[in-house]
Amino acid sequence: MGAKKNFVIDTNVILHDYSCLKNFQENDIYLPIVVLEELDKFKKGNEQINFNAREFLRELDLITDDNLFTKGSSLGEGLGRLFVVGGVIEAPNVWQSFPEHIPDHQILAVVDLLKQKKPKMKTILVTKDVNLRMKARSIGLLCEDYINDKVVNTDVFEQSNEIFENINPALIDRIYSTKEGLDISEFDFRDIIHPNECFVLKSDRNTVLARYNPFTRTVCRVNKTKHYGIEPRNAEQGFAFEVLCDPQIKLVALTGKAGTGKTLLALAAALSQLSDYKQILLARPIVALSNKDIGFLPGDAQEKVAPYMQPLFDNLNVIKHQFASNSSETKRLEDMQKSNQLVIEALAFIRGRSLSETYCIVDEAQNLTPHEIKTIITRAGEGTKMVFTGDIQQIDQPYLDSQSNGLVYMIDRMRDQNLFAHINLIKGERSELSELASNLM
Repeated sequence: MGAKKNFVIDTNVILHDYSCLKNFQENDIYLPIVVLEELDKFKKGNEQINFNAREFLRELDLITDDNLFTKGSSLGEGLGRLFVVGGVIEAPNVWQSFPEHIPDHQILAVVDLLKQKKPKMKTILVTKDVNLRMKARSIGLLCEDYINDKVVNTDVFEQSNEIFENINPALIDRIYSTKEGLDISEFDFRDIIHPNECFVLKSDRNTVLARYNPFTRTVCRVNKTKHYGIEPRNAEQGFAFEVLCDPQIKLVALTGKAGTGKTLLALAAALSQLSDYKQILLARPIVALSNKDIGFLPGDAQEKVAPYMQPLFDNLNVIKHQFASNSSETKRLEDMQKSNQLVIEALAFIRGRSLSETYCIVDEAQNLTPHEIKTIITRAGEGTKMVFTGDIQQIDQPYLDSQSNGLVYMIDRMRDQNLFAHINLIKGERSELSELASNLM
């Protein structure tokens, strides 16, 4: 246990994780009053940050006592105390460099005040705002990102699936000849194989696409099969269909750059399993441009979110175009939409629902926080499968990055679970131009 510290918490940390107060161990936490004022502006609304603001304020109400502004309120056994700092802050070091009295500078003033009052203790600003961290460092204040839910190793998102070479060709022949696969003990893998991991086995004369099935503890052949008119164009897409269509795997993550087919593969796999689910649900978070709320858009709730849902409709149209306009498959898709068996909507609309016997696809999951991902997964009822797709290099939320977004957090926590599978798609298949732009720009 190190020396006790003081942490000053920025608003964005709370909006990212409303339970953050429990993650600072025995250290004391200080909330500038301006943070509470900013949280008050976020209370109304249906998005996750609005929910987080409300939940934090409810938790704050439970621990608040008369000492909150003086001696601090206890956060519980093994934890420090919580203080709220209000009033005019004497911090000439801050005001001289940043004279404008905006919330960010008021937060810096609290950090500077504590630094002067308690010189024997480290006072650290915790914020997910890179610019605010730069300002703090420029005037000699300690600061750091909120890293409680950051994933350290993200190399897996840059690699293709494993290739095991120098495999005994007789083993590969046997994999081709049996549906059940071969016991994992027959292979001398140099690395730990994760549940449902897919890989390529190569010998000097043959090759096979394979997957480790944790339920049977066998290495099985992966076939490139067509689903609802969509045929895999590379090994990774074949692997994706393998895990997307296995009913024993309840949670799937598909990652990869633009054009690799993540959402299209998930939708095609879902449609090929219509008899196993009552509903197919496609959803994506709404990330408004220029940080504007969608409330300024004209129309009712459905009309406001329609532009954000268009990429999902585009994927559905790709599948429709695999069939003639008067075909039974096209008619079935249209009937499914009319009967709400196939639903495309904003992610915020599924809050509070229990999703039973549903094939749920969440697109652009890299824009979700770890808490948002957890909230969505806990909606899963009996017979539900959840698929999260995303590109961790295309994050549109200002306070998330490639290590702290919910998609990588979920993959890091779930990768050793039998119910989970992750496929990273490398090769773009949208077009030659799309692939070139993705690689070079």
